[in-house]
Amino acid sequence: MAATSAREKQTAALKRMLNFNAPPLNNSLSEPVWKVLIYDRCGQDIISPLLSIKELRDMGITLHLLLHSDRDPIPDVPAIYFVMPTEENIDRICQDLRNQLYETYFLNFISAISRSKLEDIASAALSANAVTQVNKVYDQYLNFITLEDDMFILCHQNKELISYHAINRPDLQDTDMEAIMDTIVDSLFCFFVTLGAVPIIRCPRGNAAEMVAVKLDKKLRENLRDARNSLFTADNMTAGQFSFQRPLFVLVDRNLDMATPLHHTWTYQALVHDVLDFHLNRVVLEESSGPEPSPSGARPKKKNRKTYDLTAADKFWQKHKGSPFPEVAEAVQEELDTYRAQEDEVKRLKSIMGLEGEDEGAISMLSDNTAKLTSAVSSLPELLEKKRLIDLHTNVATAVLDHIKSRKLDVYFEYEEKLMSKSTLDKSLLDIISDPDAGTPEDKMRLFLIFFITAPQPPTETDLEQYKKALLDAGCDLSPLNYIKQWKAFAKMASPANYGNSGVKPMGLFSRVMNTGSQFVMEGVKNLVLKQHNLPVTRTLDNLMEMKSHPETDDYRYFDPKMLRGSESSIPRNKNPFQEAIVFVVGGGNYIEYQNLVDYAKSKQGRRLVYGCSELFNAAQFIKQLAQLGQK
Repeated sequence: MAATSAREKQTAALKRMLNFNAPPLNNSLSEPVWKVLIYDRCGQDIISPLLSIKELRDMGITLHLLLHSDRDPIPDVPAIYFVMPTEENIDRICQDLRNQLYETYFLNFISAISRSKLEDIASAALSANAVTQVNKVYDQYLNFITLEDDMFILCHQNKELISYHAINRPDLQDTDMEAIMDTIVDSLFCFFVTLGAVPIIRCPRGNAAEMVAVKLDKKLRENLRDARNSLFTADNMTAGQFSFQRPLFVLVDRNLDMATPLHHTWTYQALVHDVLDFHLNRVVLEESSGPEPSPSGARPKKKNRKTYDLTAADKFWQKHKGSPFPEVAEAVQEELDTYRAQEDEVKRLKSIMGLEGEDEGAISMLSDNTAKLTSAVSSLPELLEKKRLIDLHTNVATAVLDHIKSRKLDVYFEYEEKLMSKSTLDKSLLDIISDPDAGTPEDKMRLFLIFFITAPQPPTETDLEQYKKALLDAGCDLSPLNYIKQWKAFAKMASPANYGNSGVKPMGLFSRVMNTGSQFVMEGVKNLVLKQHNLPVTRTLDNLMEMKSHPETDDYRYFDPKMLRGSESSIPRNKNPFQEAIVFVVGGGNYIEYQNLVDYAKSKQGRRLVYGCSELFNAAQFIKQLAQLGQK
């Protein structure tokens, strides 16, 4: 089975790298060669969503260390480096060579290393007498992070360098902008090298997305022309999905839709990202240390922090990450009930095996050949794993529910959906802003900004003053509004972005989840059901992918890096709809848009869609960027 998604291809490339850049052997009989892995923070962020520590261990990685940590010499092992080719990283590698830390060095650069830096390493190797030990130097072209089969981001470290704020700063110099665009293009180039495909590029005119498109087209074109060193040769362009048709790559600018990133959400993954600490597929929960109050005068107990990985292997997460939250609560409850029915079975198995008090590690070590034991040994780990996932989702969903209830997020979500779909409103915006029980100051600000962005007519000065007073009384910082006002004037959008007639059907309050045995007490939370609708990013992709003529996208530019230079109009347009498409948001994206695209893809059988963005932010992080831009 050939790897098809970018996630599979990036994982395969990493496994090849960890096997000294040779295809990994499948036979499990041969012991792997033991080795150490040295990465920088960027390398760590690329590997951690794709390979677990256990998988690294299976590939012979006994130790994985950060490049800039204090490392002891381990003279008889090979070391695989996976780092960005930065000045300080190169210096540190040269220092390692001088200190003779390892037996051999396999240097893998996440992004292509320049000639001059390569020479620095060579001269350090010479002076350290280590030339023979530097086994290989590779450019890996892996400078992007895949979080899902159909989602990638450019970076997590230093993301402020290419953030919405960085691109839209009023004092931005041309040279800064060039540098930002080059960083983005370098990562996108790596993405297409890894995918093994040269895309057809479309983008709007006159914004950062267009600058990225022009530079990416040029970089792909130059690489294709350089026959000796082209990365897109027949043997790299893996057959399979792309053999007949190339993917469409649509670049859009965050300014196309400023409301969605502020929107309160209702689906599981997007909610986790909105209200909890969730990045690179890992969520960190603060656990309160139990109900008993600390003795008077004692210091309050330190909260425990628990980390959970929400991965592709987690079936519950894969199935429900795009579901509306009420369904998730119900599904967790059902899983819990099924597990409870099996719990006696677990106890029984443990007692057969004489393991009542044993920890789970010991259980997996046992193997006795009696039939009874064999079945017990095989079904116990599976049940225990199931239990682990149920506990994980019970904790995560409970944490999300606490936020929904304490901040009335259902009310915000429903009201914003009505604003965005221009439906009739059942209560006044001022009431929600002034209600001390509804939401944090930030929730109120998000709601007001969405109202301001989506309003066909801006509020009158008098109304605006009244809103501002209410927002200030509620404790809001008004700087984001200053920026959005300028933005709206500048965007000169005759027609504000259209959010489709999304609409939410309230299905009355929760019934089934209310039963007393449930973990989730949903009292008073609205049971909202979503109607499928396309957000602006999805709609743009739909127009371009299906070759629809539409005023929103008719003047998008068209680049084909494989064509010899020709004027845009003379390029033969592909008349058939594309089967594969990647949409990329310059300036940052979010899980709401990603989920909207996934839902759209379900209606398009056989199409493969990927969502990418320069960084992933939640509303809190986005508002912070807007506030910095709007500070007077």
